[in-house]
Amino acid sequence: MPLESNARIAKALAQRGYNAEREAVTLLAGAADPAAAVAAAVDHAPDDALRITADHVRDAIADTDRSGVAPDETGESPVETKGSGAEDAARVEPASDPTTDTGAAAAADAATADTSATGGSAVDTTARDTPTVDPAETPDTERSRDPDLRDLSVGNDMTGHSTGTGEYSDFVTTFRDRYERLSKILRGRVNHRPAEAIANMPGGSDAAMIGLVNDVRSTKSGHWLVELEDTTGTFPALVMKDKGLADVVDEILLDECVAVEGTLADDAGILFADSLHFPDVPRTHDPGGADRHVQAALISDVHVGSDEFMADAWHEFTDWLHTPEADPVEYLLLAGDMVEGVGVYPNQDDELDIVDIYEQYEVFAEHLKEVPADTEIVMIPGNHDAVRLAEPQPGFNDEIREIMDVHDARIVSNPATVSVEGVEVLMYHGVSLDEVIAELPEEKASYDEPHKAMYQLLKKRHVAPQFGGHTRVAPEERDYLVIEDVPDVFHTGHVHKLGWGKYHNVLAVNSGCWQAQTDFQQSVNIDPDAGYAPILDLDTLDMTVRKFS
Repeated sequence: MPLESNARIAKALAQRGYNAEREAVTLLAGAADPAAAVAAAVDHAPDDALRITADHVRDAIADTDRSGVAPDETGESPVETKGSGAEDAARVEPASDPTTDTGAAAAADAATADTSATGGSAVDTTARDTPTVDPAETPDTERSRDPDLRDLSVGNDMTGHSTGTGEYSDFVTTFRDRYERLSKILRGRVNHRPAEAIANMPGGSDAAMIGLVNDVRSTKSGHWLVELEDTTGTFPALVMKDKGLADVVDEILLDECVAVEGTLADDAGILFADSLHFPDVPRTHDPGGADRHVQAALISDVHVGSDEFMADAWHEFTDWLHTPEADPVEYLLLAGDMVEGVGVYPNQDDELDIVDIYEQYEVFAEHLKEVPADTEIVMIPGNHDAVRLAEPQPGFNDEIREIMDVHDARIVSNPATVSVEGVEVLMYHGVSLDEVIAELPEEKASYDEPHKAMYQLLKKRHVAPQFGGHTRVAPEERDYLVIEDVPDVFHTGHVHKLGWGKYHNVLAVNSGCWQAQTDFQQSVNIDPDAGYAPILDLDTLDMTVRKFS
């Protein structure tokens, strides 16, 4: 019977500077004397080895058996574990009407938090020292994690499939694909006619058009002129100020796909709009769920290499992952910015603890080794990572992937859809949130409530609808930024603010960061929510936010 859990074995190896194959960890945990087996496996590993393999372990155990070393009868682990009690948790309760876009997280359970979380913003819990548990006082019980029960797959990963050359024709192809796929969603709501067909219709006719927004401007009379473009041409629609559509017009971004219904003017030169439609998420969306109790940790923006990287908070988080309380946390989903990067913003060198980008990833990999080895890890890049800035971003080059080859982590593109035991999680780093927040009214999108900006992306069914602004877009044969299938969970980062809520039964989570406020962030008035880890129940889609700083 194993005397140690797989997680403790993995942590013991990580403390010695080694990653390990899962089979190797299992063999060590099942050894008569796991501590002696770990030491022997390390001794048998070649000097240049970074990973303990199953063969290393088998050779070590065979030699130990031949030497006649008696097993340790105590079964104590040489590894200390840390855990935070239930009082450190803040529970997310769904809004009273989860189908509306007013949903933000309800107040935290008073029995499990010092202060309440309001409006889906950061949980304002008081930081605590996480207690150290003596291994001798901790029962050596098996973690109830069975890898055979897991089900994880990745969709919409464009890594290795980039086709764009930056030519004008590539951009045309991308926008045609965007139009075709999003217009299909809208065709069931309006009786669409192409622009050239509408231009030939008689004045006074009822008409509807689906198109990408080519221009939005206000008139001298206070109305709005919206110019739509489809594959046949452009056509203008006039939204009168007395139609009650001002709130809808306020949400329109250039280049997004919308539908307009109305009546043609007498000269058929303009469409007087009666209604506007976004592709949107159906209010009847029924999210999936795991058929067992299992959890995923949703984090982002670690920023290793910054002199403000919160290493102590990270250690508390990974220590907690090794406790029985965190036993159900079998997945870790990391939404970009693993490292601080180099040359990302002016005078960044003054705020770097590690100035070499490759060394930043090497140190990040060491921190990732602290996570239990049997955890399924999925990572996407962000704008601070060493990939192209234009989206979609492929999942790193081979050299950096090799550096981050820890616990068989899956490194995929930004964005990507991860199917986790029946729950569809859309992972997107979130650069376009800056643009949404800048363009829309504060009550619709703000840094203090980043989940509301995420609602807008869900409504538009595109993670970066506006082209030519802050968000750079790479032309591909397929627009990988379209949200074609409705996710159950939408996970982003980038803005360093914690916020969550439900929009039409889709849980939107922006997971904060692991970097304290830098001088640059202070200069642009960013007060980060750092050291938080949202923990998602995959069976119920309830969420707990834990604070480790």
